[in-house]
Amino acid sequence: MSVTVAISENPPITVPARATASLASFREWARDNDLPEKTKLLYCRGEVMIDMGTEQIFSHVEVKTEITTVLRVIAKEGKLGRMWAEGFLVTNKDAELSCNPDAVFVSNEAFSSKRVKLVEGKEGGFVELLGSPDMVLEVVSDSSEKKDNQTLFEAYYEAGISEYWLVDARGEEIEFNIYKHGSKKYTVVKKQPGGWVKSAVFGKSFRRTRGKDATGNPEFTLEVK
Repeated sequence: MSVTVAISENPPITVPARATASLASFREWARDNDLPEKTKLLYCRGEVMIDMGTEQIFSHVEVKTEITTVLRVIAKEGKLGRMWAEGFLVTNKDAELSCNPDAVFVSNEAFSSKRVKLVEGKEGGFVELLGSPDMVLEVVSDSSEKKDNQTLFEAYYEAGISEYWLVDARGEEIEFNIYKHGSKKYTVVKKQPGGWVKSAVFGKSFRRTRGKDATGNPEFTLEVK
């Protein structure tokens, strides 16, 4: 068992031994700890990762907000299911995984078939999703690069998640990829002419652009057709 802290803290973070003992123990600790509210947690086959990194406004928060907003409108208007931003645990027992994705989509079919279940907290209300959502989003930051590109890339596949949306907007060119669940691993969905990429989960094609807003700051846009 091991614990990885993405960003050093002073004083150092203390993680109790019980949090690394098992998936069940981690879930119990994750729902009742004294870490800052926005801390991102990950348990994957005995390894616990804690990401205390500050999210950059234009390369992370802007991107995450735009994608979640666009997909939430599509989900609501099409009555497809529920699209949520981060803030709760997503757990899959088969993959021994529990984490806080940047965003997650759960179809109505996933709920009705019990492929995904809502887990209630000790004080009421639902605080966790258990099972295999249809889609997860991760936006890469300096502190999450290895986790998003390796650890979660493999873990989300093992969890049976149909699509993994992975975006890296830190450089001059935005890397925007949709990965679909293949027979042995995730495979990237090939881009169509014009840079469009088709999502089987949402039944639409998407393209990312980046320009500047009225104040001259970067502006990320997710186009849909």
